[in-house]
Amino acid sequence: QVQLVESGGGLVRAGGSLRLSCAASGDTINNYVMAWFRQAPGKERDFVAAISQISGNTKYAEPVKGRFTISKDDAKNTVTLQMNGLKPEDAAVYYCAADKTSASVYYSMYSYRYDYWGQGTQVTVSS
Repeated sequence: QVQLVESGGGLVRAGGSLRLSCAASGDTINNYVMAWFRQAPGKERDFVAAISQISGNTKYAEPVKGRFTISKDDAKNTVTLQMNGLKPEDAAVYYCAADKTSASVYYSMYSYRYDYWGQGTQVTVSS
């Protein structure tokens, strides 16, 4: 069983930056696909970014390409999401997720692929 704890959310002005972290415990995530999803009020949970812990390959949703960067730290068993150039439409609760069976990010945009989820961290962007 893997526990995921997100941190780093908060309030930022449009154009600003935030760095989200996801700390995993209970198992090493070195062989997992790790991802970030987000959910705004009244909307569905959307894929943001994913990284294969094995290959290091990444995948991004179109709205965040060029602004967000997902990375991993095997030694710390963490995954981070660096968010730059934040926009009001980026405001949401951001969730970390872990897929223990996939090796590729090919299907990483589908939430049903994930076995473990964190509790989420709120990101608010003021205009």
